[in-house]
Amino acid sequence: MIRQLFPFLLSYCLMVSLPLFSQQGQENISREKYIQLYKPHAIQKMRDFGIPASVALAQAILESGNGNSVLARNANNHFGIKCHEWTGATYRWDDDEKNECFRKYSSAEESFYDHSLFLTKRPRYSKLFELDITDYKAWAHGLRSAGYATNPQYAHLLIKLIEENQLHILDHEAIHGSLQAEEPEPVFDDHVFSTPEYTEFAPGPNNRTIFLNNRRIFVFARPEDTYFKIANDFDIHMAKLCRLNDQDLGSHLKEGTPVYIEPKRRRSHIATHQAGTNENMHEIAQHYGIRLRNLYRHNNMVEGSEPTPGQVIKLRP
Repeated sequence: MIRQLFPFLLSYCLMVSLPLFSQQGQENISREKYIQLYKPHAIQKMRDFGIPASVALAQAILESGNGNSVLARNANNHFGIKCHEWTGATYRWDDDEKNECFRKYSSAEESFYDHSLFLTKRPRYSKLFELDITDYKAWAHGLRSAGYATNPQYAHLLIKLIEENQLHILDHEAIHGSLQAEEPEPVFDDHVFSTPEYTEFAPGPNNRTIFLNNRRIFVFARPEDTYFKIANDFDIHMAKLCRLNDQDLGSHLKEGTPVYIEPKRRRSHIATHQAGTNENMHEIAQHYGIRLRNLYRHNNMVEGSEPTPGQVIKLRP
């Protein structure tokens, strides 16, 4: 399934020498061509994960040397991601130490996806998602402050790349659409309540059925299920599975609860939900495939508080 432990980015000092790493016989990709090739990935990931396309693409440009680095050419690795607990294909290369292990992807899109997972799942980056999604300067400085890179000039390098190449325009494209949006933005009546439609997606391990909700895959907890059992079935660390489902280690798992195998989304295409008697925010978040912290933000509620029966809960900003 999905793997998502990232290291720090390579330093800028390494990046300025990347054109030297181009394989013999391969023509270097220009920055303009790189942007045209990979801006759709950055825009789509902004829509999926809420990470500014301008920032993600600037990081990729800086890290991969416009796609001309050894890692980008030979491993589709555009963010310098090392192996750590990765169990997929790998690529060996001399970096800080000799013969270091880097993740090897089947496509550049997979590299962009893995980068998105890293930012959304590491707690130290959670404050980034409280920033205005079009404020690329704040995001650049936030990444540096959170320890994403060791280079003290990292934020300024990203901002310079964004402004020189007008990458901030991509953020507005992602929001307003010059590419086909993920889904139409319908106008909702706040007093019309809907429920999601769970779609059977695929057979899973241990005779489980994988379902799709809010474009995220999950399974229903069976009798006697625990997070540990489900984590083993999908070869995921239990701590990671608990994080994906906004739960602490050791949390009780109730039969019939949706358990997500990948990160939930920040919002639902459904506008509102009317809280039932004794229904809590975590149950609502699982029901609609929304991250719990985002559900609290949509409703200006203090984390840990619960809705009153009949309260209208907003499922999108």
